[in-house]
Formats: sequence, C-alpha cells, structure tokens
Amino acid sequence: MKTMLIRLMNDEAGFIVSSELVLISTIAVLAMIVGLSEVAHGVNQELEDVGSAFGRINQSFYVAGAHGHKACTDGSSFNDQADFCDGENDIVCDRSPRKEGNGYY
Repeated sequence: MKTMLIRLMNDEAGFIVSSELVLISTIAVLAMIVGLSEVAHGVNQELEDVGSAFGRINQSFYVAGAHGHKACTDGSSFNDQADFCDGENDIVCDRSPRKEGNGYY
C-alpha cells in the first residue's frame, strides 16, 4: 500500500501544463459569468410576471343590502382601479434608466 502511494505521487503522466489550466479556467469563468447573467435576467422576468399577476387581481365587489319587516342593512361596493406598475413589462433590465421627475414618477 505504501509503495503504491509513493508511485502515485511520483507519477507525472497526464500532468496538465499550467498554461492549459489557466486557459480552461478562464473559459469556465467567462461561461459562468454569462450563464449567471442569463439566470439573473430570467429570475427578474419571472418575478415581474408574478408581480403583474398580483397587480391584475380585480378586488372589486358589490354586496346588496337586505330589507326585512323590522330591519334593513345597506349594501356596500368597491371598484378597483388600475394602479401604476399593474401591467406587464414594467420592469425591464435591458432598458437604460429614465430620469426622475418630469411626470415619470
């Protein structure tokens, strides 16, 4: 067992040259950066879709009143209006930021 470990430590067959290792690691890091950027865009798009879905929920309601012989209750209603950022594609990562003011916000 001891001689086999010594033989494995002294064996240099298949040794990767350091320049090849630097080239491969550089390509791997660049690929990871591009991949993580695409993952970030995908996550932002999905979160924007979820936010748009919540914003589009219509919470309007109407409850009719009840009238009897000795009592009555009034009805109630609420009309939900569209808010800012309730639509799709309000959050986009590829567009340059707009200036604040001038009626934008």
